[in-house]
Amino acid sequence: MNRNGAASETNVKQSFLDRFTGFAVKLGNQVHLRSLRDAFAVIMPLFILAGVAVLVNNVVFPWFLKGEVLVKAQYWGTAITNGTLNISGLLIAPMIAYCLSTNKSFKNPLASASVAIASLIIMMPNTVSLIPVGAKNAVDVSGILTFTNLGTTGMFAGIIIGLIATELFFKISNIKRLEIHLGENVPPAVGKSFSAMIPVILVLSIFGIISLMLSLFDTNLITLVSKMIQEPLRKINTSLLGTIIIYSTGNFLFTLGIHQTVVNGSLLDPLLLANMNENMLAYAHGQAIPHIINSAFVPTFGMIGGTGSTISLIIATLLFGKNKATKDVSKLATAPGLFNINEPVIFGYPIVFNLPMMIPFVLLPAIGIVVAYFATAVGLISKCVVYIPWTTPPILSAYLATAGDWKAAVLQALIIIGGAFFYLPFMKISERVSRMSIEAEKAPESEEGLKKILYKK
Repeated sequence: MNRNGAASETNVKQSFLDRFTGFAVKLGNQVHLRSLRDAFAVIMPLFILAGVAVLVNNVVFPWFLKGEVLVKAQYWGTAITNGTLNISGLLIAPMIAYCLSTNKSFKNPLASASVAIASLIIMMPNTVSLIPVGAKNAVDVSGILTFTNLGTTGMFAGIIIGLIATELFFKISNIKRLEIHLGENVPPAVGKSFSAMIPVILVLSIFGIISLMLSLFDTNLITLVSKMIQEPLRKINTSLLGTIIIYSTGNFLFTLGIHQTVVNGSLLDPLLLANMNENMLAYAHGQAIPHIINSAFVPTFGMIGGTGSTISLIIATLLFGKNKATKDVSKLATAPGLFNINEPVIFGYPIVFNLPMMIPFVLLPAIGIVVAYFATAVGLISKCVVYIPWTTPPILSAYLATAGDWKAAVLQALIIIGGAFFYLPFMKISERVSRMSIEAEKAPESEEGLKKILYKK
């Protein structure tokens, strides 16, 4: 191939890379997806607290409490679960509305939040089927809200209502003729309230009509979303193949300098969180654990030391590396890496735009997820049932996420060790490329000089 042909091929590759990068950046900056990520970030501490409550209720308390005393003590964890997991749908709707309003610079984000939460309640069924305590048969009860509809089952309904109700509220609020102005002499809060009054009434009335139409067909939004959107989407995205594809794509974007939450935070994290909530609730009630893949499983076995499982790279570099610069970076990155903070490695090693290191950075997490998935599926380790903070150090994270299964901690340690050897050949290639680049700057610009550098032992 001549130089013109090679240059043309390089330009085509670069053009594709530029287009892909541009698309990823646009996706990450899309206001609705960004608002969704922001909303989950706001309520994340509540879910972490719920994970702690489940762990204490079902692992810690049984160590030293028995019988009736244990049951009474577990009321603490049950109450926290009710105030966090069991109202997750009710929490996410106003948070999305508020974040979307803030990101779009809407003048009254609190009004948006109140509209979203009211719209969600309007779309709830008026009659639910419940089994009374001690009874065997279900009875229909009206005038109540159940944790089932407000919690994990209603999370996707909360997301949809949070987005649609807020956008509808924006559009109606922009109609100047619908605003009520009381003048400058009233308190700002009162003025804003009256200004939003007619848009609020119209939005809630529209959702009331939709709820009425659904009731005529003997259904409701929670049921429709669960059957037609949430479950099909979750089965695809949180399957082993779906998780690996989405997560690996996010990791690849990180190697281009684009944070992996651009993809994961929008397409995967909400679904993983729904799986995690169901696992925690099932574990808290002594039921069968439904999901292997969830928001504790993926980081525990696919994000060890941070995205790309770079704790393995740090180990490989410190033990076998010969490049002083990368060893120094690894030393500095060890402490934050133990808490899954790996920006020093990603941008200091670097991983970004470093082709030899990009390969294991993308592949190793997928390998860890696959190994842990099959180990869980065959019963070698327990399923993840506790939502732990993402900064939990390796080994401890696997032990806590599985509610005290030491075999999960051993498996995570084996993944770390195996990952170090997986990173090793790519690390050596990266060091050689770095050395060649430095020598090339000093060598004569001749074909013979380049050959000497290329074949230098």
